[in-house]
Amino acid sequence: MAEAGNTVTQATLVKQAAPKTAYKPADVSPQRRVQRRYTMRLWSVRHSRALEWFYARFADVFLMLHPLWKAIGYSRAEAPVKFVERRVKGLMFDCRMCGQCVLSSTGMSCPMNCPKQLRNGPCGGVRANGNCEVEPDMPCVWVKAWEGSRNMVHGNAILNVQKPVDQSLRETSAWLRVTALAAAERDKARETA
Repeated sequence: MAEAGNTVTQATLVKQAAPKTAYKPADVSPQRRVQRRYTMRLWSVRHSRALEWFYARFADVFLMLHPLWKAIGYSRAEAPVKFVERRVKGLMFDCRMCGQCVLSSTGMSCPMNCPKQLRNGPCGGVRANGNCEVEPDMPCVWVKAWEGSRNMVHGNAILNVQKPVDQSLRETSAWLRVTALAAAERDKARETA
């Protein structure tokens, strides 16, 4: 089957046996599939300054809605808000719903996407090309976090040490939790003033 110098590979045999049609699959390159998987996450890092501005306004709106959340009951509001939060943050940041969102401190790059789930910077295994040691095709979350933080107004927040992940908050709404904490601080400040 193979002549001198010409080897027939399994891929060649499969290609020859495939039915001939007008259909040509687009982007079948494994490298393109890998790049597409991180497209929105990388877009979010590149646009971290605009997202920082938007997130600050969004937090203000949620804080203004505190009386509504309190009237409904934070526990009752949890399910619908969590549903929306999971979809929005999942699309934009590949959110893992840890319940302790630190995107505004990490250049809009979610540290929970790190295979080692490191919350305070990269491990010692970042490759020379800036990719992850565990998943060689994935850009290191912390390299991207640093890039994103350099675009942000409050970019030095990346230097703040983060607490370890509280697993009891997993699968809860960070939006509601942060709003409740901000409302409590606001009320406390009003009482002391």
